[in-house]
Amino acid sequence: MSRAVLSIGSNVGDRLAHLQSVCDGLAPAVQSVSAVFATAPWGGVAQEDFFNAVLVVDDPDVDADGWLRRGHELEAAADRTREVRWGPRTLDVDVVAVEDDDGRAVVSDDPVLTLPHPRAAERAFVLIPWLDAEPQATLWTAAGATSVIALVERLDRAEVDGVRPTDRTLALPTPDVSGTGT
Repeated sequence: MSRAVLSIGSNVGDRLAHLQSVCDGLAPAVQSVSAVFATAPWGGVAQEDFFNAVLVVDDPDVDADGWLRRGHELEAAADRTREVRWGPRTLDVDVVAVEDDDGRAVVSDDPVLTLPHPRAAERAFVLIPWLDAEPQATLWTAAGATSVIALVERLDRAEVDGVRPTDRTLALPTPDVSGTGT
């Protein structure tokens, strides 16, 4: 297994720096990254708006559990705490979908890592950035592979409109081609 879609978000501290830390921490596996979007918090807990983005990553040596582990390591480095469900967070890294080496969707009902993410198809703050990073994206659902565009079209208009573009971007790490290691 190698390819994954990761949804990242932050609404505490330097939100942009927290998101950038994921790009930097997963280099050179980052294949594409969305623009940064601002979204209202989800889940009914009063808090600041989130910055959200999606990364498409690929590493033949990392399986689904490995992407989860790496996400948790990055959250810990950002001092993420898990005190309130859907509460404020310095950094949230969710594994949305994983494909195996043959490009097939990994499907799992493991309670530690359910794949695809069980609520991805209903969350505009995941789907819209995903389309920005990967315009032809599809998500495995109970109905089979469904285009992310079709999933966005099914969402409530207010949910879609609540995902607001920002003027902020994340930098893809540039590989060292000098051979100096710097």
